[in-house]
Amino acid sequence: MEEIIIPLIFVALIIIAVVVIFSFIPLGLWISALAARVPVGIFALIGMRLRRVIPAKIVNPLIKATKAGLDLNVNKLEGHFLAGGNVDRVVNALIAAQRAEIPLLFERAAAIDLAGRDVLQAVQMSVNPKVIETPVVAAVAKDGIEVKARAKVTVRANIDRLVGGAGEETIIARVGEGIVTTIGSSDNHKVVLENPDRISNTVLNKGLDSGTAYEILSIDVADVDVGKNIGAQLQTDQAEADKRIAQAKAEERRAMAVAREQEMVASVQEMRAKVTEAEAEVPKALAQALREGNLGVMDYYQLKNVMADTDMRQNISKMSHEGQQEEDKK
Repeated sequence: MEEIIIPLIFVALIIIAVVVIFSFIPLGLWISALAARVPVGIFALIGMRLRRVIPAKIVNPLIKATKAGLDLNVNKLEGHFLAGGNVDRVVNALIAAQRAEIPLLFERAAAIDLAGRDVLQAVQMSVNPKVIETPVVAAVAKDGIEVKARAKVTVRANIDRLVGGAGEETIIARVGEGIVTTIGSSDNHKVVLENPDRISNTVLNKGLDSGTAYEILSIDVADVDVGKNIGAQLQTDQAEADKRIAQAKAEERRAMAVAREQEMVASVQEMRAKVTEAEAEVPKALAQALREGNLGVMDYYQLKNVMADTDMRQNISKMSHEGQQEEDKK
């Protein structure tokens, strides 16, 4: 019995060892590489496993690149994978660039991929330019009329400037600035409506693609519309503001006049109070003069006659003045 059990255990251990080895060593991938005549050793695949690199992520793109005629090796692809890059996308971009006769080295493609840009999309944009549509840009001509324009920008990716170059947002912002400059420098809005190509020529001559990851091929004005009369609206607002300022100044003058009038009324009332107080002292002074003998009875009556005559003259003068005013009114 022991003679049967021991060989069975030995065979089971051998089977387990073979399964472990074949699960650790991608033998099928190694056979595929040999069939494609790609120089990948079995120990290189084992080393990838030890470095926690997925062999299929390296070998399959290497087979693809070799069949396309690219001069790549395992070390380059594995180094890019360990750096966090997308090996398959880089290889596809290199193959596409080779077919389109675009000079692109592996180092440049790997740098673009590690910078966070889609290198395959960049190569495709170099072959097939992309159209970027700007939002509606509003500007005011010199005659005060608002003009709204929208442009379509045809761009091609510049692979040499993909690393460190500005993106689509910068292109859109610069084109919008060019539209505003062109419309704002026009003498009137009719010039822009009659010659929309002035916008395209002005923007193209400014070299707005400098420092960006794209090359501007053309700028086409898609739509031009007339907006509000900003100049008239500003004049209306200015007139309304001037009116409010004038009203405020008039109200200030009226308040000052009312204050002066009230001050004068108070002054007159104060003077009347003093006169009344002085008139109240007159009888006392007369009585005192009579008692002391400084004023006789006849002198007192004569003084009363003078006062009565003065009152009569004042009343006659007042009546004459009122009659003259009525004549003037008639």
